[in-house]
Amino acid sequence: FGAGSAADTFFLAFRIPNLFRRLFGEGAFAQAFVPVLTEYRSLRSASDVSALISAVAGSLGISLLAFTALGVVAAPAFIHVFAAGYVYHGAAEKLTLASDMLQITFPYLFFVAMTAFAGAVLNTWQRFAPPAFTPVLLNLCLIGAAVWLRDAFDVPVMALAWGVFAAGVVQFVFQLPFLARIGQLPVPRVDFKDEGVRRVLALMLPALFAVSVGQINLLLDTILASFLQ
Repeated sequence: FGAGSAADTFFLAFRIPNLFRRLFGEGAFAQAFVPVLTEYRSLRSASDVSALISAVAGSLGISLLAFTALGVVAAPAFIHVFAAGYVYHGAAEKLTLASDMLQITFPYLFFVAMTAFAGAVLNTWQRFAPPAFTPVLLNLCLIGAAVWLRDAFDVPVMALAWGVFAAGVVQFVFQLPFLARIGQLPVPRVDFKDEGVRRVLALMLPALFAVSVGQINLLLDTILASFLQ
């Protein structure tokens, strides 16, 4: 796709869910969840551990679903914030394309955050290979979309947006058999009053602050870059 406006617009549409992924996935969530899960596994019964995993899966999942739905519906508003320069320059076509692609890429946040959840469980059980290999699937999906799907769209770069969506699904589904193998495939239940869930949320607050500093820098870089010709 080269270093053109279409590629720039895709990178913008991909950066927004990636930013929130760093907050809710490998970033603040993993930093908060792993210590609690490790403690449960060391000091509590197997049923307590499974109950924690199911409660966190349900509570995290429903929160992510709600936020993802908001992101899809409010995609134009997100683009107007993250790419204020497009508005300033009156780049209506780029605004429309970025909004359309963001509606496709935003669900990646849900799947990749749930992938991070699964990876945290596997790492706690010292199953390091599946979480380490999982990011490769994103690259394979993007390469496959660029090679085989680009001619299927009037705007070829849309293929990459669908590649991101597919990568989220593939990464999450890839982890499930490994969770089942260690006997920790969760049955999600929403329970924000669960002791473990409340501890994870309490630990996430300072971690969110720490992680968000770098992400705010990326956000400002993106906004400033959007004003360039």
